[in-house]
Amino acid sequence: MTEVKLLFSQDAVIQQNEGLKTFVNQLKAGSGSAVFSEGQQWYVMSVKGGKTGCLETIRATAGTAARELSRAKVASAKIEVSGLGNEFSDVEIEEAVTAFVEGWHLGAYQFLTYKSDAEPFCTKLTIEGASEKAVQTGEQRAEAVSYSRDLMNELSDVLNPESYPDRLKEVFQNTDAKVIVHDKAKLEEMKMNGVLTVGRGSRYAPSFVEVSYCKNPSKPLVALVGKGVTFDTGGISLKSGKDLSDMRMDMGGSAAVAGAMKLLVESEADVNVVALIPMVENTPDNTAVLPGEVIQYKNGSTVQVGNTDAEGRLILADGLIRAGELNAAFVVDIATLTGSIENALGSDIAGVFGDDELATKMKEIGAKNGDAVWPMPLIDAYDETLQSDYADFNNISSLSFAGSITAALFLRRFVSKDTRWLHVDMAGMMQKTSNSGYYPKTATGYGARLLADYVVEISQ
Repeated sequence: MTEVKLLFSQDAVIQQNEGLKTFVNQLKAGSGSAVFSEGQQWYVMSVKGGKTGCLETIRATAGTAARELSRAKVASAKIEVSGLGNEFSDVEIEEAVTAFVEGWHLGAYQFLTYKSDAEPFCTKLTIEGASEKAVQTGEQRAEAVSYSRDLMNELSDVLNPESYPDRLKEVFQNTDAKVIVHDKAKLEEMKMNGVLTVGRGSRYAPSFVEVSYCKNPSKPLVALVGKGVTFDTGGISLKSGKDLSDMRMDMGGSAAVAGAMKLLVESEADVNVVALIPMVENTPDNTAVLPGEVIQYKNGSTVQVGNTDAEGRLILADGLIRAGELNAAFVVDIATLTGSIENALGSDIAGVFGDDELATKMKEIGAKNGDAVWPMPLIDAYDETLQSDYADFNNISSLSFAGSITAALFLRRFVSKDTRWLHVDMAGMMQKTSNSGYYPKTATGYGARLLADYVVEISQ
């Protein structure tokens, strides 16, 4: 099959043909099917009722079609911009085109690096009559998310604290972004003791990467802090489970930050932004941090390590301190931080803590771009449950509940008083267990679009 024409189930061509109409009416809403009639090969897409004004529906519809056609090795597919506009009449046509292109490329995404008999294939999409800018924007957004997915899916012996910085230097070379890599010796000089402590048990030396992009120096500096734990065994507080291979994705926050920076740089966004990424591997050996040890942070705080599996917050603390040193006006940290957030919100939405006004703004942004997020409370009464008998505070709470809240309260202690701060816990959004819409059964790449759009919004 070389080329198909894309149609929606309500298209006049379908509705005027009783045979096709009967067939298409049997399609499950949200799905699609190849149809051959009158010498023409079509792929018909059925949109859920009441969803034609939603950009996420456009992305999901395109993603499903792209995955099925790419698997069938269909060379190309075409759709007329008028058909897209008729189906989604409540959406501006430029936005509809961008969403369709974005969903198409994300739906066709595959990570096949270690499959010996397979190569990635994507059916070429043409939207006849669409503006080049709308198509390019969709492609850039999909490329950024795909880059985040690639980082998350990569094996932990390939992507580690020593090799990860090289990946970032490679993707941002010959761009206006500047990449600075702080090695272990520099971390010791900078007193990033959280990063140094967590990474102590690994064969890979820890690192800290700063990626800065200043298109407009007059804009307020926005710092994006991403958790970069390239594998999390839990350390001495060893995790239990039959298969821990997905713990290579515990650097999902850093992948989100990297993808966001890629999108901001390639779209030449009018912003002033810096990405701060602490990178460690959390593994147990005879030099690993033991429960009960105390970390002295650069800001003067001492922290008892009550549990070595609560390591993400220990390295994010150094990132937040660094953001304060750089005088960032706005800070967002993002991490696959707690299982508690998935218990609270499920696997289709992340939680955001911090500045109420900014959290609401981020929720609105996520509702539009597909990276859904829900504002969560910071309960001050729970703060005292982080107390320690022999340090300023503990890295875990004495409570048996509210784990995502107390983790956020821990991080809040390291935020500069002059900074407007948000914390995104994306643990539930790390990966999907099955193909759905434009999501594959692997890493989601969550957060790249959310952070990039947020930076643009607050920089206006």
